[in-house]
Amino acid sequence: MKRSNLPNKIAIFPLSDAVFFPKTILPLNIFEDRYIQLVKDCMKGQRLFGMIQPKVKSGQTPEVYKVGCLGKIVSSNEISDKRFIIALSGIIRFRILKELSNKKLYREFNVDYSDFIDDLEVKENITKGYTDKNLLKKIKYFFNRRNYSVKFNELEKLNFNQLISSICMISPFSVEEKQKLIETIKTKEKLEVLEDIINFNLLDNQENKTIQ
Repeated sequence: MKRSNLPNKIAIFPLSDAVFFPKTILPLNIFEDRYIQLVKDCMKGQRLFGMIQPKVKSGQTPEVYKVGCLGKIVSSNEISDKRFIIALSGIIRFRILKELSNKKLYREFNVDYSDFIDDLEVKENITKGYTDKNLLKKIKYFFNRRNYSVKFNELEKLNFNQLISSICMISPFSVEEKQKLIETIKTKEKLEVLEDIINFNLLDNQENKTIQ
């Protein structure tokens, strides 16, 4: 997608515990009236809307984090009970500027993409000192220690940037840890944050076992 085609005003779906990254696919079961309306409206246009984390899980208009991800509906299936099953493809992260007043059931925001334009690049950006194998080796060890099942043969098919985004999205990290990852702009810094989070979780897991 070209930078010039990115909308400055987007509908937002605040969803707890679902941190969405560029170059990943997020399946969604849409059943609330406000988000059914959101999907229907998006399907009339560019099929774009944003996913973001609310800071609290309750309330109709919870405060949200400042950074989320714009996605495009790449498949949609309307179920007999009026629900939608959709697949959202991550395009680029955005930073919220302000919330807009509207008469719709869902919320809309003005957003800015300038910090995250590199998300649109399709070329691989392999940072010096890291390789796919090294990263996979460490993440495999972490997942095994947490008894977390992952199809590594599928991950190995991804290019480096897709691999990073997918690992950030599927890992059993806390919402705060994933939010820190999505807010980290540069690939090198994201790798460092990812490694720090893995190391912290491994240490925390070891300490818990020792205490028990």
